[in-house]
Amino acid sequence: MSKAIKFGTSGWRAIVAEEFTFANIRLAVAGIAAYVKTQPEPHRVLVGRDPRFLGESFVAEAAKVLDAAGVTPIVIPDAAPTPAIAYAVRTLETSGAINFTASHNPPEYNGIKFSTHDGAPALPEVTKQIEAAIAGLSDAFNIPKAEGVTFDTADVKPAFLKRLAELVDLKAIAKSGIKVVYDPFWGAGRGYSCHVLREAGVTVATVHDYRDVLFGGHAPEPDDYLLGDAKAKMREIGAALGIATDGDADRFGIVDADGTFIQPNYIIALLFDYLVETRGWKNGVAKSVATTNLINALADYHKVPLYETPVGFKYIGELIIADKIAIGGEESAGLTIRGHVPEKDGVLAGLLVAEMVAVRGKSLGVQLKELFGKVGSFYPVRENFRLTPEVKAAFTEKLKSDPTELGGRKVTGVVRTDGLKLILEDGSWVCYRLSGTEPVVRAYTEARREQDSDALKAAAEKFVQG
Repeated sequence: MSKAIKFGTSGWRAIVAEEFTFANIRLAVAGIAAYVKTQPEPHRVLVGRDPRFLGESFVAEAAKVLDAAGVTPIVIPDAAPTPAIAYAVRTLETSGAINFTASHNPPEYNGIKFSTHDGAPALPEVTKQIEAAIAGLSDAFNIPKAEGVTFDTADVKPAFLKRLAELVDLKAIAKSGIKVVYDPFWGAGRGYSCHVLREAGVTVATVHDYRDVLFGGHAPEPDDYLLGDAKAKMREIGAALGIATDGDADRFGIVDADGTFIQPNYIIALLFDYLVETRGWKNGVAKSVATTNLINALADYHKVPLYETPVGFKYIGELIIADKIAIGGEESAGLTIRGHVPEKDGVLAGLLVAEMVAVRGKSLGVQLKELFGKVGSFYPVRENFRLTPEVKAAFTEKLKSDPTELGGRKVTGVVRTDGLKLILEDGSWVCYRLSGTEPVVRAYTEARREQDSDALKAAAEKFVQG
């Protein structure tokens, strides 16, 4: 069964009772403990979770395994956002954190995210060491029974909320008088975003603000098609903004005053522009290769360095640690800023958007139009195409060469930072990334004119299927 434990872009995830079993959890945690023991003392690891089914039991089991391995566990009793756990790693100076979460995956999944001593998601060189340690363990691996043993605990919420209040101008939000709706999607963000805003005197209404391990019967993903209840509540109270977070509150979803969902690509770009304007930060910006080139255009406009990374927030986290960037983001709704954790923070993202709307006094739609007026328009889309074995084999072979045209249009640049990205003459582009776990290719397209988007998507699909 240990062969099933592979740490991907955001840790190890699997379906509960299939691969995500207590036996495999013990193996995974023992592998993490082995890695931690190679690092400087003291060997102390936070153990946290989101509100998923059996989370408390998984945390208790992990604590026992760590203790048996000579690593001191510090248990976080309540469900906590991934960024709050990352912040606690830094403030409590632990060797890292084990976080039981499957983020935005459906409710039948759970997973383990491991953060290293800097609060960042573990890099591939770390997870390879963990996987090697797991491979060296017997499938019959077990731990001594530790009946009646209690472990140290930590409440990560107060310090994290205090930090958020330092990073966001809450007085400006309150002064503006805007109303906000918050949807935690039954997840770990419950009591965080709404608490910070209410304490500042902002009118906040919530939906789905209770524990449901089935997340309403779908994935806890703050995407447009799942935000109907938040939009209804916005209309009810006359809210200027809707903010949402996913299962572990590391991703965000944003709804404008008129009920329009503003995709994460645009939110990252708007916040980048806003932070340069209000904070004066000009040390750089980072984005994954699949994220909008609106950010590239803004980097040129503001004359700051641009870092284009592979997909995976750990690469952006490295740039945050080195203080090379003011903001870093991914189109999949991950974002953090200078002076904060090197990890995605959906709570912070929502609060910053509230500040931006309050200070600028304009809807997000208006702000986006103004941004297009400054640097040009961009229309990004992401699609998944399922592949038959034959099509996958042919497409995998096709990815090895550099195409010279796509849909009859000349390819002027090829980027292989992650997958295959083709830049076309007018600045539009297509990026392909094969899934490591499913027979799926993710195709990211970005047209420069809205009316060209459908044709670009069709050309992208034809290149895959043809």
